[in-house]
Amino acid sequence: MNRILSFAVFLSVLVFSTVAVGQFPISIKQITDPITKGSLSEKDAVAGIREALVKGTGETVKTVSQLNGYFANPQIKIPFPQEAKDIETKLRAIGLGSQVDEVVTSLNRAAEDAAKSAEPVFTAAITGMSISDAFNIVKGSNDAATRYLERTTSPELKSKFSPIIKASLDRVDATRLWADVIKQYNQIPFVKKQNPDLTAYVTDKALAGLFVMVAKEEAKIRTNPAARTTEILKKVFGK
Repeated sequence: MNRILSFAVFLSVLVFSTVAVGQFPISIKQITDPITKGSLSEKDAVAGIREALVKGTGETVKTVSQLNGYFANPQIKIPFPQEAKDIETKLRAIGLGSQVDEVVTSLNRAAEDAAKSAEPVFTAAITGMSISDAFNIVKGSNDAATRYLERTTSPELKSKFSPIIKASLDRVDATRLWADVIKQYNQIPFVKKQNPDLTAYVTDKALAGLFVMVAKEEAKIRTNPAARTTEILKKVFGK
């Protein structure tokens, strides 16, 4: 009995000293229970989720930032602003459809240009992930990691995207094309004059499309064994 008591005291000291020096917090159960083959430790969970997110966000940024990454993808293609639908309809009706199409192309080019800036923001959020975040993601839905990133990175992404989108809109001539379209529309008799904020619109749509694609990559890793290209991904998501 004394030997059992001494061993219990030793375990308690070991647990509290481990926490005190800043290592991963561990429980008595983790020390006393044998680790069975394929069991998921805290370290594995964090490593697996981080690797999945690095892989998923990296693939996403690479895909959407290339030419036609937004424009040729029906899921995330940025259309003419919905609140300006009346503008589009009337301009097409008077034979200015090609100018509307030019605007749509330029909006998507701006989003493709801005998407490159997302990767370091994603990396910072992934690095800062806690153990409880990782376990919740492992046990969560097929887009749990995406929703975590959306929650933790959206404000910073928006602040980074906005000036890049604005500069991109200027660079790809969207600003001029938009101004021309609005000018043409506002000259139509009896219409209500409009001029939606193009930068805010493209920024919001670009971010929404980015997370759509991150969710697709995450679901692929969770559901398709062939997408788990490393041992840690196989261990964490192969259950």
